[in-house]
Amino acid sequence: MMKLLPMNASHTAQIAALERECFSDPWSENSIRQELENELSFWLVAEEDGEVVGYVGSQTVLGESDVMNLAVSPNRRRRGIAKALMQALEAHLAQAGSEKLTLEVRASNNAAIALYTRLGFRQIGVRPNYYFHPKEDARILGKELKI
Repeated sequence: MMKLLPMNASHTAQIAALERECFSDPWSENSIRQELENELSFWLVAEEDGEVVGYVGSQTVLGESDVMNLAVSPNRRRRGIAKALMQALEAHLAQAGSEKLTLEVRASNNAAIALYTRLGFRQIGVRPNYYFHPKEDARILGKELKI
């Protein structure tokens, strides 16, 4: 059974492993651990039987939040984990007073773009050459948060 929990220090090694598995420019374990000390950050993990199978991280400044990272273990995808993480993150951020949520996504990541669109995100801009390995534009998506 999946549980959604706020990230703690015991999760950082597994999150770093998922970063390496899912992204061409992964965050280091130390960078992830530093998010625990950042008062602007809020991260959630999805756990199944004590294993981190997904996570989402955000930062909030002056009522506007940005999704920093979202990943689900490749062998656990298409089960609603990313959707559950995003919905829980949105609920937490709205309750905490955030009014807007934005994120960047690779222009070619059709599966993620479809998920975000179903969750009510709309394209609000483009960041040319935002990603490396391979070089690619990012679509900036955003939505208003409501309690």
